[in-house]
Amino acid sequence: MRLEGKVAIITGGARGQGATEARMFAQEGAKVVIGDVRDELGMQVEAEIRELGGEAVYLHLDVANADDWQNAVDTAEQRFGKVDVLVNNAAIVLRKDIEETTDEDWDNIMDINAKGVFLGTKAVIPAMRRAGGGSIINISSISGLVSIGPPAYIATKGAVRLFTKSTAIQYASERELYGNLDGIAAAC
Repeated sequence: MRLEGKVAIITGGARGQGATEARMFAQEGAKVVIGDVRDELGMQVEAEIRELGGEAVYLHLDVANADDWQNAVDTAEQRFGKVDVLVNNAAIVLRKDIEETTDEDWDNIMDINAKGVFLGTKAVIPAMRRAGGGSIINISSISGLVSIGPPAYIATKGAVRLFTKSTAIQYASERELYGNLDGIAAAC
């Protein structure tokens, strides 16, 4: 099992791609902290993983809330001893053109899709240092490269890609100290 002994926090883990990632990580031996705002669905994913013999815990995680992020990191460290992997998967799509998009719409999609990646990255880096390294995987989209989709969504996915590159550059020197922080460069 490729992830034996690893501990992963996966956001947006209650359904869709995030739930699939949580199941796959558990199948590969990782202990998984599933974060989402869809509590009932998240608890179902936790139960499925446990029924198959995996280790998982669900917690309510609003990715735009720094206190929720600290709780996620604390939960991972208290329950499983460390944090090795963060998958910043949580995101929403806003299917509106520019003139239809309100200020509130813009702030909401930016909070979830971009600020959530920033807060998650910021929260796990100290935990990964304590663990001796780690990998951060930020999920973006083809919309982060080319103009495919609604404008606000495209803006958030472009932000995720450039934030990921900037983070990788900033922490590149720590590769020698901690060995594994090179995973910060991953963006899908």
